[in-house]
Amino acid sequence: MIKINKGKRFQQAVDAVEEFLRKTKGKDQASSHNSNEEKNRRNSSEERGKQSAGEEKRKASLSEGKLKKGTGEGKKRVSSVSSERGSKSPLKRAQDQSPRKRGRPPKDEKDLTIPESSTVKRVMTGTVAGFKWPPSVSEPMKDSDPHFHHFLLSQTEKPAVCYQAITKKLKVCEEETGSTSIQAADSTAVNGSITPTDKKIGFLGLGLMGSGIVSNLLKMGHTVTVWNRTAEKCDLFIQEGARLGRTPAEVVSTCDITFACVSDPKAAKDLVLGPSGVLQGIRPGKCYVDMSTVDADTVTELAQVIVSRGGRFLEAPVSGNQQLSNDGMLVILAAGDRGLYEDCSSCFQAMGKTSFFLGEVGNAAKMMLIVNMVQGSFMATIAEGLTLAQVTGQSQQTLLDILNQGQLASIFLDQKCQNILQGNFKPDFYLKYIQKDLRLAIALGDSVNHPTPMAAAANEVYKRAKALDQSDNDMSAVYRAYIH
Repeated sequence: MIKINKGKRFQQAVDAVEEFLRKTKGKDQASSHNSNEEKNRRNSSEERGKQSAGEEKRKASLSEGKLKKGTGEGKKRVSSVSSERGSKSPLKRAQDQSPRKRGRPPKDEKDLTIPESSTVKRVMTGTVAGFKWPPSVSEPMKDSDPHFHHFLLSQTEKPAVCYQAITKKLKVCEEETGSTSIQAADSTAVNGSITPTDKKIGFLGLGLMGSGIVSNLLKMGHTVTVWNRTAEKCDLFIQEGARLGRTPAEVVSTCDITFACVSDPKAAKDLVLGPSGVLQGIRPGKCYVDMSTVDADTVTELAQVIVSRGGRFLEAPVSGNQQLSNDGMLVILAAGDRGLYEDCSSCFQAMGKTSFFLGEVGNAAKMMLIVNMVQGSFMATIAEGLTLAQVTGQSQQTLLDILNQGQLASIFLDQKCQNILQGNFKPDFYLKYIQKDLRLAIALGDSVNHPTPMAAAANEVYKRAKALDQSDNDMSAVYRAYIH
């Protein structure tokens, strides 16, 4: 009753915890079953040994009795032993088998033989038959929401490590390509397991993405100094425990590692090279991590000037939106200084579910633009499909229901379609920024003479939406370019 009132992410977390508990219980019961079975085998072995020894003694006693008292007396003795064995309770027999002090055993114990009991067999058979193993990963969970399916938080083509669904500890996986993947589960489920770095953290830029990142850094116990071009945005984070930096240069000079997340290449350059900028605070050993989505040329230029002052540089653009940023579920694409990447591990755990190290500076910028090119083109196609459904007399809601039951089903698809159906274009990812990323991705294709006709077509639709004053709305507002 609680779960049905929650979102899919909450349901997913609950189902993951329940599945984990079932598996743990199954392992414990299996271990107990194996232990009992082994104990019973040992007891049976001991009983058979005692039976054999008792049988030998009984035979020797019978032979001796025959010699001394004759056959009749021997038969009478065997008969009395048999009746005594049948009258004794299982508890009494067990007590008679307990270890005794050295010396000759009592006369009535010499002839005692205990047949192998079938009670143990019945108990074990009933236990195994009555025990139900939890479903495997490949088997559907009977009690789960039929419209919700479990999925791995992140995957690689050839994973070298099996990642548990409810652990926040990082595991590093070296892939054949040389890239490194840092995996982590939903921070909202197990955020207490993160050990924050003792390094002082700075953060520049408190927009849609930066605000969520800083909030999670503070929640996980990091020491954070913030700066934003509009100083009022810093107030909320100061109340949460952040320190205020007056300029980017001051933040960099007082912190060990400074992150930045701004809107575009021009803003990224101004932040580093402008008055009281990052470069003025860089000294040998200072670290700068640029999380902005920019082109490879821009990030390479920034890396060169930072390193020329003795600083360390890492690019780490993020894939996600405002909600994923708030939830600590971003995907981080990093490149540059590998040592700095590892120094940022606790920060990346706090802000994201997965982080990839992609090698030299520029690689992360290129990969991020490709990812956003695919996302932006897909969003334009969704809007095109919904408008085509409308003008041909088809139900847009039915189209969404069909898509949600097919191979294209995803949180992104559902959320963006819901935005369009409800006419709610509150920004989760600004339309102007996805258009900027499409433009930079097309330029990336041009630089290597690679055609990008689908991205180019989508870019034109977003440009039309911008002309309709949709720049500061969510990217799903590209829908309005088709209905005007």
